[in-house]
Amino acid sequence: MKSFYSPHTATAVIVANMVGTGVFTSLGFQLVDIQSVFAIMMLWIVGGIASLCGAATYAELGAALPRSGGEYNFLGRIYHPMAGFISGWVSAVIGFAAPIAAVSLAFGTYSTAALPGDYAPWIAKALACALVILVTLVHGRNRQASGGFQYGFTAIKVILILAFCLSAFIFTSNPQPISPLPQAGDWDIITSAAFGVSLIYVAYAYTGWNAAVYISGELENPQRDLPRILIFGTGLVMALYVLLNYVFLYAAPMEAMEGQVEIGYIAAKGIFGETGARIAGGMLSLLLISTVSAMTLAGPRALQAIGEDFKALKFLGKVNKDGIPRNAIYFQSAIALIYIVTSSFKAIVVFAGAMLALNSFLAILGVFVLRYREPDLPRPYKTWGYPVVPLVYLAITAFMLAFVVINEPDKALGGLGIILMGVVFYVVSARLNRS
Repeated sequence: MKSFYSPHTATAVIVANMVGTGVFTSLGFQLVDIQSVFAIMMLWIVGGIASLCGAATYAELGAALPRSGGEYNFLGRIYHPMAGFISGWVSAVIGFAAPIAAVSLAFGTYSTAALPGDYAPWIAKALACALVILVTLVHGRNRQASGGFQYGFTAIKVILILAFCLSAFIFTSNPQPISPLPQAGDWDIITSAAFGVSLIYVAYAYTGWNAAVYISGELENPQRDLPRILIFGTGLVMALYVLLNYVFLYAAPMEAMEGQVEIGYIAAKGIFGETGARIAGGMLSLLLISTVSAMTLAGPRALQAIGEDFKALKFLGKVNKDGIPRNAIYFQSAIALIYIVTSSFKAIVVFAGAMLALNSFLAILGVFVLRYREPDLPRPYKTWGYPVVPLVYLAITAFMLAFVVINEPDKALGGLGIILMGVVFYVVSARLNRS
C-alpha cells in the first residue's frame, strides 16, 4: 500500500522551511540602514502579507495542478516546458541548496557561539556539513522516518520560540524603550530604497511558504488539504516573525545588533546574561535543524520531476521502494555542501532571496494566464479575493526585485547567469529526449 505524507507533516514542512536562519539573522542587516522600530515591524508585516497572498494563490495552482515539483510543475504547464525546466534548475541550484547552506552555516555559528572558548571558522563549517549529511541520510530512507523527524523537530522549534519570547518579557533586566507606533520620518523610511532592499532579507526569511506544493503529489488528498496547509502554515509563521523581531528589539540595543549575524544570541544575552545566552544559543541552533530538514525533504521533488520528464537526467527521477527520490536528495545536498565550503552567508541570502522571489512571481502571474487559457479546468479551490490578492503579491515582489536590480546589480547579473545556464541545460536535455 502506498504511503503518504500527512497534512500535519506538510504544515510542518512549511513552518520549518520558513522559520530558519532568516528571522534570526536578517535584523542585523536591516538595522544598518533602518533605525526605526515601526519601519522594522512594517517590513515583517508587509512580507507576511505578500506571503499570505502568495499562499492563497498557490493554493489554487496546487489544487488545480496537483503534481509534486512546485514551480517546475506550474511554469512548465502554464508557460512552456523550458520555463518549468529553468525554474526547477533554479530551485535545485539556488532555491533550496543555497538556503540549506545558509541555514547550516548559521547552525554552525550558533553552535560554536554557545560553547565556551573561541573556535576557528572552519569548525562552524564542519558542523554545517555534518548537519547536511545527517539530514540527507534521514530523508533518503523512507517516509515514516522522514515525516516523523520533520514533525518532531518542527514542534520543538515552535515551543522553543514561544518560550524564548515569553522569557524576554519576564527576565530582560534592561529592556529597550521601544514603541511599535510610527514616529516622525517613519513613512519616509518606508518609501526609501533602504526599505526596498531590506525587503530582500524579509523575503528570504519568508521563503518556504510554498514548500508544500513540492510534495503535493505525495499527499493523500492534495485538492482538499493543500489550501488550508498553505494558508494556516504561512499565517502562523507571520505571527511568530512579528513577535520575534519585536522581542529582539526589546531585549537588546540596536547598535549591538547592527550588521551582526547572531541576532538571536545577542538578544539572548540581553535576556539571560552571558551564561544563559550560551544555553539559549545552543537552543537556537536546534531550531535550525528542522529548517535544513524541511528543505532537504521538499527541494529534491523538483529534481525528481525533471528526471521523470527528461531522459538525460532520469537518474534524478529514480525512487527507492518507498517512493523516496534518493538520488535527487543526494544531488541537492552535494550542491549545498559546495555552497557551505565556498560561499559567504550574506551573499547566499541576497542571491537566493531574489531568485526565489522571481520564481514565485512568475508562478503567481500564471494564475491569470491559466484562468484565461483554461477556464474550464477543474479548480477545487479558487483564490480568495481574486484578482486583488495575487496582484498585491505581484506588486510587492516587483517593488523588491526592482530595488535589487538597481542597488545590487552584481546579484541580478549572477541570477541572469544561472538562468542562461538553465537554458543551455534545457536545450541539451530536450535534444537528447528527442533522439
